[in-house]
Amino acid sequence: MEKLQAFQAAAREGGFVAVEECNEGTVLWLRKQTSDAATQTHQRMCIDSTSNISTVYWMTSLGKVDSKTFRNVSNLQEWFALRPAE
Repeated sequence: MEKLQAFQAAAREGGFVAVEECNEGTVLWLRKQTSDAATQTHQRMCIDSTSNISTVYWMTSLGKVDSKTFRNVSNLQEWFALRPAE
């Protein structure tokens, strides 16, 4: 549970807000508060308490969906730090 709370805290620091919780509370969906300037879409994040991972989804400039999965919070935070500011 502590790991999931850490993922949620990192997500909020990265600009994500909760959208919905589903599957009896095992999955939490979040979305980026601001849309991407190039695609006008919002990044989405899924935090899965069953597998203890977080996956970020986004639309590329070519209109394709891309994703990146994180197994620990520090890698997610590092990835946020490397992403250009919007």
